[in-house]
Amino acid sequence: MSAGRDVTVADWLAALDRRAALRAKAGLTRTLRPRTAGDTVVDLAGNDYLGLATHPEVTAAAARALAAYGLGATGSRLVRGSTDAHHLLEDALADWLGTDRALVFSSGYLANLAAVRGLVQPRTLLVSDAHNHASLIDGCRISGAETVVTPHADVAAVAAALAAAPGRPAVVVTESVFSVDGDLAPLAELHAVARRYGALLLVDDAHALGVTGPEGAGGVAAAGLAGEPDVVVTATLSKALGGAGGVVAGPGEFVRHLVETGRTFIFDTAPPPAVAAGVLAAVRLARAGDALRAELAERAARAVGRLGAAGLAVSAPDAAVVSVTAPGPEAATGWAADCRERGVAVGCFRPPSTPDSRSRLRLTISAGVARADFERALDVIVACAPVSARTRIPGRLAWDAAGPECAHEPGLRAPQSRTKEGS
Repeated sequence: MSAGRDVTVADWLAALDRRAALRAKAGLTRTLRPRTAGDTVVDLAGNDYLGLATHPEVTAAAARALAAYGLGATGSRLVRGSTDAHHLLEDALADWLGTDRALVFSSGYLANLAAVRGLVQPRTLLVSDAHNHASLIDGCRISGAETVVTPHADVAAVAAALAAAPGRPAVVVTESVFSVDGDLAPLAELHAVARRYGALLLVDDAHALGVTGPEGAGGVAAAGLAGEPDVVVTATLSKALGGAGGVVAGPGEFVRHLVETGRTFIFDTAPPPAVAAGVLAAVRLARAGDALRAELAERAARAVGRLGAAGLAVSAPDAAVVSVTAPGPEAATGWAADCRERGVAVGCFRPPSTPDSRSRLRLTISAGVARADFERALDVIVACAPVSARTRIPGRLAWDAAGPECAHEPGLRAPQSRTKEGS
């Protein structure tokens, strides 16, 4: 390697070091913390809402498929990666969600990228909620379509964006239960507006599937929209179902379109058959899990009451995500670390993972955590809370007065008017 090339590489690495130092100064360093199989930490950070990841019926189904098929799928779905385990799972998901067909991907992220891109045609306008997950945001960007970012859960703003683009194909893009604060989108109202203007509705049901709706069928089903021909649903299989992968469900014609054109489906290795078989067992358990869902709802209410009574600013959850305001990134990381030292894992969300550049602890309620451990975890969170976090007005979100900011460009206010992303 030439001397000039050495300097270029050294400059690049030095620039990365400087950026890491700036993140550290801002309290935004991220660290991997491996856990062991025998980990005894009380988990209020993971997404195993129903406790199915270790359910004996789930692990037994996965073990049988592992012995039958081997470790991996050995290829993409259109080559040799499709097995009867994948197809059985897709049939079960379509039946649960009330759609014509469902298509399984190796992650929820890839499912969202495929869904957004697959819904875009020439001149399509995407109308995306300011609090949408990064995978939906990236889907909008990668699609190359014009994207209007509307203030969070603002149906009137969505209607205005659609009204300003008459005659154009359009897609309204939203989560059902938003991943950071756990609030529920006004899906019925959004669908009514979308239908009025001839637009499609794309809903990421990741944090609602298994948790809300009839038989846990998710937010779309809870809103009475299951099977509507102008609604496409995506979800992850790694939360309430305790597995891995993602799904896109909707009209059969759209699923066929994804099979034939979806790059994140065509050019990706299929999920392992053992995972598909385990998730299928989890689907059956989740559908019969009304008692688990009732326990989740009771625990979420209990968390809000306990933390709010201590003077912490807590979100009012519509599912199993509870958000607690932290004074800033460093305070959030210190708070989470103190909880971890006392045997409790909590989510620590800081920019750019938050939709409004504010830091939070995110608690994900799990029916798989023993009740006594759950109660102790709430006491630990309160005991470890920074003094400045306790000064918030109980029951009021600390960010209410500041107005929405935009996850599409972290740190920027969500625009009240049209904003282009792509061309």
